Amino acid sequence: MNFSMTALPAGYQIAAMTRDEAEVLVSWAAAEGWNPGHADLEVAWGYDPAAFIALRFHHEGTDRPGELVGGGAILAYGDLAGFMGLFIMRPDHRGRGLGRVLWHERLRRLRLRLQPSAWIGMDGVFEMAPFYAAGGFQYLYRDLRYQGLAPSRASSTADAATPLMGAVAHDMPDPSGLRLVPLGQLPFDELQRYDQAVVGVARGEFLRRWVAVSGATGCAALRSANAGAATLVGYGVLRPCLVGYKLGPVFADDPATAHAIIHALIATCPGEQVQLDVPEPNTAAVDMAAALGWTQTFGCARMVYGAAPPATHAQIFGVTSFEFG
Repeated sequence: MNFSMTALPAGYQIAAMTRDEAEVLVSWAAAEGWNPGHADLEVAWGYDPAAFIALRFHHEGTDRPGELVGGGAILAYGDLAGFMGLFIMRPDHRGRGLGRVLWHERLRRLRLRLQPSAWIGMDGVFEMAPFYAAGGFQYLYRDLRYQGLAPSRASSTADAATPLMGAVAHDMPDPSGLRLVPLGQLPFDELQRYDQAVVGVARGEFLRRWVAVSGATGCAALRSANAGAATLVGYGVLRPCLVGYKLGPVFADDPATAHAIIHALIATCPGEQVQLDVPEPNTAAVDMAAALGWTQTFGCARMVYGAAPPATHAQIFGVTSFEFG
């Protein structure tokens, strides 16, 4: 079945969202337990304000402006890839088919912003996966959220990663040749090349904004072999959220590097709640979360529309964002 804006009942309209409405949408996400980062909306809106699409209802016979009853984001990474997220209907407008119309209209609009060969990613709640599949999305795997407390300073001293915990601040190498440095010390072009190799598309200004949000801590992992030049082998970001912190992204060439990055970052927030979203096929990432004593609390189906980029989930130890890609 083809859906269009004309399928909406009288009084409903789909249009570009205002900044204030975007704040409302994020508050709905928070109320449903998604726990967005304090600066997530600031990053996404600053990068692509045209990505936010609203469904409004106007009360007939009144001068009241249309009220937000649903919405979502359709970020475009250039014209080669996109991401659909933050899709929420207000509870009192669910079960009427309105969300179906909104979802298909968002997909239509995003495809118009991209090349015909572009792919579109999304993380959707499991129960909606059949609906998204009917809309042309292919299921790839599950992304699982693990949650727990960052080790206290006292308990972390016994961890094997302890020598690396100060590396973010002190630029100290470990015996394997791995060196952790603050992310800001890394040339952005080098960071973007690594990120693009993992994600499958250059995220450009979105990435630049994401790694520099207020209150976030980021580190890069460099490895030197035989006194050669240092090579970037991973990076990670820890950002403050409405509750606690989230790790994301955490990309690394191997589990040992990811382990060093994660432990260095969570050492900066001892005793705080931390969430980490990992692709289920990356069993090393799942085992790492379990070793921390963290519990699986949530999950999404990772899906793609169009030709999926080459699988790189073995390098993904922390998803950037369920909402924005």
